[in-house]
Amino acid sequence: MRPTLASTILRRSPPRDALRQRIFTRKASSGPEKAQEALATAQKQASQVWDAVKKFVEPAGQRLGGLLGSYKQPLLYNLSVTREIIKQVYVAERLQPPSLSSIRTAYATLVSRAISPAYWREVVQNGEILRIGVYGLEAYGIFKIGEILGRRSLVGYNVQ
Repeated sequence: MRPTLASTILRRSPPRDALRQRIFTRKASSGPEKAQEALATAQKQASQVWDAVKKFVEPAGQRLGGLLGSYKQPLLYNLSVTREIIKQVYVAERLQPPSLSSIRTAYATLVSRAISPAYWREVVQNGEILRIGVYGLEAYGIFKIGEILGRRSLVGYNVQ
């Protein structure tokens, strides 16, 4: 049986060592301790994300595995290669999900603008009301398309 790229990377890890070297040289001014700490944090976050995805997808994957037949092994190989590439990009780019506080701030801003008469006066005076109207019309249209698809009928529900 041919070893997968994931097992090869985990066994030897040359790309990860090269990545560590780039991160250490880039952060040399702030000290190797900070660079190593940042790398450890990124790896921890990446593994947490992978565990969450794996827990969500694994039951569906077991059911789907029987349907794939002889395509299962190449597909799993390609998925493991993709996973390793995504891990390396995640670590290299220092990606992270948005914090809960930033999400709360964004929605608080939307709500405060929606209930503020001063904001609406300013929008009308600037002429931005047309843009907001177009965005509202787009949202309404997308909602209606979803409703039509959900009903599987253009008008009314099929009650037969």
